[in-house]
Amino acid sequence: MTSLSRVAGLAREIISAKVFGAGAANDAFEIAFLLPNMMRRLFAEGAFAQAFVPLIAEYRGQRGEAATHQLINRVATLQLLALLVVTALGILAAPWLIPLFASGFDKTPGKTLLATELLQIMFPYLLFISLTALAGGVMNIWKKFAIPAFTPVLLNACMIAAALWAAPYFKQPIHALAWGVLVGGVAQLALQLWPLYQLGMLPRLDFHIRDEGVLRMLKTMGPAILGVSVAQASQLINSNYASFFGDGSVSWLNKAGRLMELPTALLGVAIGTVILPALGVLRNEKNERGYGELLDYGMRFALIATLPAMAVMGVLATPMVATLLQRGAFTARDAMQTGPAVIAYAVGIVALVWIKILAPAFYAQQDTKTPVKIAIRVLIITQLFNLLFVHVVFERYAPDYKHAALALSISLGALLNAWWLYRGLRARGLYEPQAGWTQYGWQLFAATLAAAAVIFFAKPADLWWVNTAEIPRASMLAALFALGGFTYLGVLYCFGFRLRDIRR
Repeated sequence: MTSLSRVAGLAREIISAKVFGAGAANDAFEIAFLLPNMMRRLFAEGAFAQAFVPLIAEYRGQRGEAATHQLINRVATLQLLALLVVTALGILAAPWLIPLFASGFDKTPGKTLLATELLQIMFPYLLFISLTALAGGVMNIWKKFAIPAFTPVLLNACMIAAALWAAPYFKQPIHALAWGVLVGGVAQLALQLWPLYQLGMLPRLDFHIRDEGVLRMLKTMGPAILGVSVAQASQLINSNYASFFGDGSVSWLNKAGRLMELPTALLGVAIGTVILPALGVLRNEKNERGYGELLDYGMRFALIATLPAMAVMGVLATPMVATLLQRGAFTARDAMQTGPAVIAYAVGIVALVWIKILAPAFYAQQDTKTPVKIAIRVLIITQLFNLLFVHVVFERYAPDYKHAALALSISLGALLNAWWLYRGLRARGLYEPQAGWTQYGWQLFAATLAAAAVIFFAKPADLWWVNTAEIPRASMLAALFALGGFTYLGVLYCFGFRLRDIRR
């Protein structure tokens, strides 16, 4: 289901690129969509989920379903009230938020105003998607993963419909995409209600802020909110940087980020979603050996796909962008500008997926402070990277690709984040690498290197990709993927790797 949602997301990007391109209007949309998406990290799958899911798992395992339902009622009521207040404030504050987080938009007349209008349309999306995340967290505890994983398809479908059919009816066509986001949020919540009712866990209003479970969740959420805020602050700073680099820079950076999310979200989100409640159960059972083995398996399973994805996205960055996005309003120049940002993001793919596996190991222990401390260090270092790359390295050697410098800073920060999480788990005795890592790592490294080399020497130059028709581009890309895949699997087999090596 996560795969399906990512395919739908890719289709959305292809269609929105064709209809809206990567100019000033799309920049405005990207910034406006970023702000409620940032807030959802606090009220939905970020800080909220980190505190809510392990607590609900504990209640269900130790206190029974009646006490669990009561806690869900009280948490949902408090969340709803908080979201109503934040949504109202967000709509009212939109004229001040856009100039604050996209200061460079003032260089283009009307761009700030357009972003403000789009933000006011989309901010209520935060309310619906956050309640959707609560419902999804409950279903994940009951091991009902399919519906929560499928719901993003509805958002993508609504945005696709808005771009294709509603846009011509708006004076500002990009407004249609914003309304598509809002309708998609409503649709996602609506889909979750019946499954929750079937579980007997459909929330009812029950305001009781002094409930023991609610207070525990709020106490746990405090550090988690700080940690998520730190991560989102980095993204906001990067977007503000990009807003000064001229029309299109925000869009190029975000389009590259969406392509990078194909492997990271597909594996990282899917594994992280399943692993958090599983780790919570193992913690409650005091099964330390199983806890470490599950983490080890998750890391191995992720590496077999993310390592070649990192290499292939680095080698085929511009070909992928040109094949997937270059049509209609998205020009050859847009493809050539987006490609370097994809390469920069590719550097951090393995680390970004491992973070989604390692961080839940702390959350399952109801420890949100350690990831926060790491996130603060990473934020500081990432911004130092930005200063170095944007104002020194890229300013001198690649001034037209400063937006890619921002992506490179994020990737290097992710590498540090994953390393410090790993070291923290080792220091606490929560994780010990299982036998066979050395052989496994060399097998994957050799196969990835061989596949990347074969693709690199077989692919045409980037200019061929942006100047060739769609069908030859797509055919060539498919052939290169097949060539790389056969090389990767063939070398793995020759080095002694078998599927049983990753069975659990």
